[in-house]
Amino acid sequence: MAVSRRRVLKSGALMAAGCAWPSFIRAESADAEQTWTLGNPLVERVVGYQAGHGLYTKQIACLAMHKDYIAKGTDPAKAPAEFSFVSNGKSITSNGGGFELIEAKPEAMAKGKSLTVKLRHRTETLEVSIVYRMYDGHPALRKHLVLRNTGSAPQRITHLSIETLELAMGPANELTLLAQYGTVPREVFYTGRSEDGGLLLVNGVSGDGMAIVSEVPGYMKRTEIAGWDAPDSVRASVLYDTDLMPFERRIAGGEAFTTAAASLVPFRKGDGFNDPQWRLPSYAAQVLERRVDAQGPPWIYNTWEPFERGINEKTVMELIEAAGAMGMDAFTIDDGWQLEYGENVVNVANFPGGLEPIIKAVEAKGMRLGLWMPIAAIGTNTEVYRQHPEWASQDIEGKTKYTGTMGGEKAVMCMASPFWESAADRIIDAVERFRLAYVKLDITTIFNAYGEAPGCWAKGHDHANWAESLGRIYEGISKATAKVYGKHPDVLLDLTFELWGQKHIIDAGLLAAGDLDWMSNVDDRTPDAAGPRQARQLLYARAATMPVEAMLIGNMHADLPTIEEAFATAIGSAPLLCGDLRKLSVADRAWYHEKIGWFKQLRRRVKLSESFFPLGSWRQTTPAAWDGFARLARNGAGVVVLFRNKSGVEKINVQLPVMPEGKYKLRSLITNKDVGTFDRTLWMRGVVVDIPGPVLVLEIEPVADA
Repeated sequence: MAVSRRRVLKSGALMAAGCAWPSFIRAESADAEQTWTLGNPLVERVVGYQAGHGLYTKQIACLAMHKDYIAKGTDPAKAPAEFSFVSNGKSITSNGGGFELIEAKPEAMAKGKSLTVKLRHRTETLEVSIVYRMYDGHPALRKHLVLRNTGSAPQRITHLSIETLELAMGPANELTLLAQYGTVPREVFYTGRSEDGGLLLVNGVSGDGMAIVSEVPGYMKRTEIAGWDAPDSVRASVLYDTDLMPFERRIAGGEAFTTAAASLVPFRKGDGFNDPQWRLPSYAAQVLERRVDAQGPPWIYNTWEPFERGINEKTVMELIEAAGAMGMDAFTIDDGWQLEYGENVVNVANFPGGLEPIIKAVEAKGMRLGLWMPIAAIGTNTEVYRQHPEWASQDIEGKTKYTGTMGGEKAVMCMASPFWESAADRIIDAVERFRLAYVKLDITTIFNAYGEAPGCWAKGHDHANWAESLGRIYEGISKATAKVYGKHPDVLLDLTFELWGQKHIIDAGLLAAGDLDWMSNVDDRTPDAAGPRQARQLLYARAATMPVEAMLIGNMHADLPTIEEAFATAIGSAPLLCGDLRKLSVADRAWYHEKIGWFKQLRRRVKLSESFFPLGSWRQTTPAAWDGFARLARNGAGVVVLFRNKSGVEKINVQLPVMPEGKYKLRSLITNKDVGTFDRTLWMRGVVVDIPGPVLVLEIEPVADA
């Protein structure tokens, strides 16, 4: 059925309300084709619909770089499917004429705009809404689908692709793929998995590239790159997994399923603010990250190392005194405060006064309390387990799944059962009862990070089989956190790597469900432990595509030498410190207070989330060479942090080739001395600085011309 431009315009919500279409959304039609353009001054996407061919992308253009990413004149009949999936065993694609157009609906969003194209399948009881979004000030194109079952019988969805494009990137022999968070060079015929939340396709000659960021959660993620199939283009597909952790979703009659989103961010390496080290951190922090970017993450102290479950009231009171003197924002009691996993009953053997004296002491020092809570690993003697043992996950043999914890073996409850709501209510109760600002949600849900089998085989849950349980468990986590945010929108929820199911994992799917990610447990119990250097390795390997201020990298000890290295490493991500603070001298506590106070002021006035530049031996941190990072706002203000390690160097050449135009004054935070004034030309060649100690922290301040 052909749809006229007049009918499409009338169907738009804004037009129906008597409003004009948002700027940079246009609709055009010809006898055989209708097109819609969604754009801003930086980037635009043109989507076309043609009876007999269906929906397709005609153009993706980076206006700021004058670069087209779709070959002009592409035949709609040869364009890849805008989406595809298998429903009840039948292949469904956006092209081939299977869908008729219902409407195209533009809408204004907070700080952006969207376009929803709604299609109805001609023979199947399916409607698909394709939602395109764009954000002011960002050259990013974000897209997700809404699949609605218009019939009465369930639709079983598998092999779901959110986005497929033929990107015009130049000759195949000029292409480079940076995988695993956009830092590891790989061949351009590649399958991206759980660690590929962000991929960078780059032309090695021109520097033109496209970042592909998938919000499909954890192990459900799959990104296909096919750069060997055509001489001048590369096919990129963002989809749910089909084999290792196969996606399956049943949609009941009258219900809808909203997919995860995928983002495309064009860039050009070395071209000022078009460089990915400017474009991606800014987009990830301001759009993909929930709320942390507004004022920066809090400084968090956590008791886990070295106290583990042996923490008690006396020790906590002494630690509160030290943490308050240092200037910490959140004081977190990890495992050991509770009597049993899965209940909010305080362990009175360790905390005879309950937590009320702790709360008063924490707040008296200007901090807020945080607590560790397992979301799905609970004791079998808890009330919820006794009343609903049927909510527990089961293995392939139909036996209750258990997981080993520091508190002993615990049952793993299925988040794809009504248990998710019980878990949310328990978190809400803890937030209200203990006046929490931060909750560390931890331990096994879908997949144990240390080798236990994934998913749930139980009958009667909100999943029809094991395959469907995989995605549904991630959905259950998101539903639980959404309910908590509905009651307490200001609480910070930390979804740890163990909860998400893989060592050191972070992705945009996690950031859609929570605020922070306790990304690792780097051992730092002794001066010779893995410590800050390995923490920085984790940071550098993920900072190209994931927002650093969502990363909580445990367990750096504030009390181990050197305190300068612990502090300097912490300001690269969401600042987190562990350790026995009682060992810090009065002078050390005062040192931390001064430096933490400086950084808080810097973060409040300088948008450090707008970039991240790893420096030195960042690809592989090593004691034999220096490493470091720079975090800068678009006006060039910010901080450069350098670590000498055991390299023996006394001078370091720092290059920042995409530094904004201007002059900049450097001041050493450690020595409190001016280092000099340097312009952009010098930063491109390299600014040579002395590093007299193990760490150098340099504040960069723009200097106005006289």
